[in-house]
Amino acid sequence: MRVFVTGASGWIGSAVTRELIGAGHEVVGLARSDASADALTAAGAEVQRGTLDDLDVLRSAAAASDGVIHLAFKHESAFSGDFQGAADVDRRAVETFGDALAGSDRPLLIASGTLGVAPGRLATERDGHGPASTVAAMSPGPRTRWGTAELTLSLAGRGVRSSVVRLPPTNHGDGDNGFMTTIVGIARDKGVSGYIGDGTNRWPAVHRLDSARLFRLALENAPAGTTLHAVADEGVPLRDIAEVIGSHLDLPVASIAPEDAAEHFTWLAGFLGIDAPASSALTREQLEWQPTQPGLIEDLEQGHYFHALVS
Repeated sequence: MRVFVTGASGWIGSAVTRELIGAGHEVVGLARSDASADALTAAGAEVQRGTLDDLDVLRSAAAASDGVIHLAFKHESAFSGDFQGAADVDRRAVETFGDALAGSDRPLLIASGTLGVAPGRLATERDGHGPASTVAAMSPGPRTRWGTAELTLSLAGRGVRSSVVRLPPTNHGDGDNGFMTTIVGIARDKGVSGYIGDGTNRWPAVHRLDSARLFRLALENAPAGTTLHAVADEGVPLRDIAEVIGSHLDLPVASIAPEDAAEHFTWLAGFLGIDAPASSALTREQLEWQPTQPGLIEDLEQGHYFHALVS
């Protein structure tokens, strides 16, 4: 298949690109910079210059493809305070892909998240849908990533083999600069490896190579309107994570009171306080996907998250 991939040179996208090429697919990656273009070329992909704002580019690239995997998001805008603007751009991109692929039965995959799907209990692929989600998808008001995911699923009714791959908060691995790296950095800066409250709240996790393989399997085989969970560890207690970090950095491990969490963890506090385990049982059964890479704790124990911080 000839696959158009946005975010193809990113942390997850670069693994997806290599997974697809390794399986014999052709990849056309969207590149907004020379560095991204060079990385794609080095990986063996074709380069399509442009950004998520270039809807004509997105439309023509999607129309010329056998399928689309949409991984890009304007994270810089979101973290600088314009999340709504980033969500609006994301929504327009998905609408453009839907129009380009309508009636073709070609696949469209987008990345979403497991956080917030069913707080405090084990979330499944069946959660997060229903009347409220439909309203969020079709509402002319402010856009959300949640609504865009539901819109993607609704494209099944327009002849698009659409699916949503929900990712856990950490897609870990050597070279990760996401949540885990941030948590390690905070521990070093504060001189303590902390967790909020009793630390029993849980995060799901997956190695990025396992999630990349799921994207390929979904591209090849997922039925229209499918929600998938790229989850290997259903729920790792945050205290367990803090203990591994403390051990490797030779720091004390301590509870941070909920009222002090924002000061200690800054913007990350809101995420670290969530109890959000998630299952991938339905995904594994449907696509015969089985994670084979190290789990989060095992990956942390390998030490690469800590070596990267040594100057």
